[in-house]
Amino acid sequence: MNILAQQIANGLVLGSVYALIALGYTMVYGILGLINFAHGEVTMMGAMICIALVNALLAAFNFPPATAFIVAFIITIPACMLLGMGIERIAYRPLRNAPRLAPLITAIGVSIVLQNLAMIIWGRGYQRFPDIFPQHSFIFFGATVTAVKLAIVLIAFITLAGLWLLVNRTTLGRAMRATAQNPQVAQLMGVNTNQIISATFAIGSALGALAGVMVAANYGQADPYMGFMLGLKAFSAAVLGGIGNLAGAVVGGLLLGLIESLGAGYLDTLTGGILGSNYQDIFAFLVLIGVLVFRPSGLLGERVSERA
Repeated sequence: MNILAQQIANGLVLGSVYALIALGYTMVYGILGLINFAHGEVTMMGAMICIALVNALLAAFNFPPATAFIVAFIITIPACMLLGMGIERIAYRPLRNAPRLAPLITAIGVSIVLQNLAMIIWGRGYQRFPDIFPQHSFIFFGATVTAVKLAIVLIAFITLAGLWLLVNRTTLGRAMRATAQNPQVAQLMGVNTNQIISATFAIGSALGALAGVMVAANYGQADPYMGFMLGLKAFSAAVLGGIGNLAGAVVGGLLLGLIESLGAGYLDTLTGGILGSNYQDIFAFLVLIGVLVFRPSGLLGERVSERA
């Protein structure tokens, strides 16, 4: 029973991260109909920038650990938002009316550029996240949860609630929904669609950067390659929930995290020792294949843009 509770707890932590990243995919797709495959690398850049800033503040200015992290985090999020806006302005906006294959290839190209840029700046190896968080653990229904993991889940759900309020209760959110439904009509009604699209990339990048920092803090390290697998899994989560649907991204992320964690915990037993927990990544892609075959619109359907 304790093993099951532990795997569920681990799955909620993973799912919270996947949900945050998946929201970046689904927000961009909902407005532009574009799969931003560079989003995983923005997540990676968030983790790498935060680690570099924390280490610099600790070494050069002798900041207290908590203060160093807060300052680094405050700088990291806007930096990644500017990165997302720059990607949209330079790589995607000129191709907005191009055939769908062109932006897709460009997204893959941007992903490769960001990955190599990170390797040039920080090298190919792992960057260690400083030990600045308390190591306290809590027991919930037989599962041991560290303070960092508990903070990840709480911050993720607070962020998701804030995003829901932003999209459904603010003028910016109303403009985003109008642009997603029909950008031409929204423009005629006085909405600056270029600014809205740019803001969407900025918000999605902020969510991705937050997830990257969470992953780095949880595992104690980050590397230039981490965004690739995180991005693919979050994309699978978005497809599972129904890409283009914000609630679907959250549901898909949490479900995928639970499926992956439970699979990793029991895979060895189910396969008689043939496959171990190191094969847990296969579940994301099995889920993706299953959804595409049996329910291409995802669990909560797809919010299709009405474009003239």
